[in-house]
Amino acid sequence: MRLWLGAYTADSDGRASGIGTMVAGSADTGSAAGALSFTGTAMTADSPSWLAQHPALDVVYASLEAAETVAAFVRTGESTFAALGSPVTAGAAVCHVAVAPDGRSLVASCWGDGRVVRMALDAAGRPSSPVLGAAAADPFAGPVDPFASVAVDPASARDSGMESELAAAARSLRAAAGDEFAHLVPGYDELADPPAAGSGVLLFGSGEEDAVPERISRAHSAVFLSDGRIATTDLGFDLVRVWRPTSTGLRLDHEVVLPLGTGPRHMVLHPSGHLHVVTEYSCEVFTLAPGRDGRWRLLGGVAVSPFAAADDSAAELARSRDGDYLYAGLRGTNTIATLRVRGAGERVEPVGLADSGVDWPRHHLVVRDTLLVAGQRSDDVVSLTLDARTGVPGAVRHRGEAPSPTCLLPARS
Repeated sequence: MRLWLGAYTADSDGRASGIGTMVAGSADTGSAAGALSFTGTAMTADSPSWLAQHPALDVVYASLEAAETVAAFVRTGESTFAALGSPVTAGAAVCHVAVAPDGRSLVASCWGDGRVVRMALDAAGRPSSPVLGAAAADPFAGPVDPFASVAVDPASARDSGMESELAAAARSLRAAAGDEFAHLVPGYDELADPPAAGSGVLLFGSGEEDAVPERISRAHSAVFLSDGRIATTDLGFDLVRVWRPTSTGLRLDHEVVLPLGTGPRHMVLHPSGHLHVVTEYSCEVFTLAPGRDGRWRLLGGVAVSPFAAADDSAAELARSRDGDYLYAGLRGTNTIATLRVRGAGERVEPVGLADSGVDWPRHHLVVRDTLLVAGQRSDDVVSLTLDARTGVPGAVRHRGEAPSPTCLLPARS
């Protein structure tokens, strides 16, 4: 299998020269179980930190993070690209690109300034006409009820047949973790009074009131939903925002508020139609579902592992091909958490925690029975075999050096 590697270059203190190429086993197979080898730079570019494939064309889009632009590259050979038009301005620290299933538009998310940007794509796949979505507002800017922020819609809970009160889940996890690790479980059951306006309280962890930095909108990813709408995360404001595309851009449909300070980062759309969201700060996976009125609602959440460290930060969330398992990368302990999806996709439970084999697992990808992990700080990519019975990754099977990798994208065959 041939892979394109997003990476950091010198403008972001990285060692890469642009979009890299890696081969896992044979370049012409769909398996990633073989030896890993970095074969060079396919296209010179400045910090193409995230890559996305056009659904029908041999065109790859890159978020040029430090340059604040999105660029398109058309494949010209086995491992070569050429620029397709000029880069299009997106926003500060643009970190993610998602392409519409019909190939007519893309959405860029900007960590630096919170911008959500829709760009039109022409018949050749060339991006243009950037339009900004409405800026996010902090739902926790004034006096809040912390329990209301994690409330579960009763109708959705009845529809799913699950008990999804986060306080009960926290108590159960704490009991299972034991005294040594109980403090790592988010303290939704320990909250008492809502914080005073402007006090800035940290509502996860031990439940103690700690000052937090100023909150800033930080868009981080987008997913195209099956009904044509688009979900985006705002890591800084603890929001999942749902948009409707229009002829001129994006119209905000509604928002789902996650618990204060959790930091929603990346999302996976499950085959069941549920949306799973991993949170960077609290290292949890939250499950969302649409109600009968079409509005998405929070069903519940769970820590990715009772053994995650307090200073871990979650990165990527990926799912197995059948949707039975989710995999969350934890930077800090440099581990991969495995979670089992239960019921009809509405329940998630932690299964195990495995060594990622790299330093700073920025991104990972499931290919059949193999998990590929990009080590941003260790300058390598590794492959781990997934246990067919438990879903948990095993020890490193193969390792290949690669400069500052941040994203793995299978090449179109």
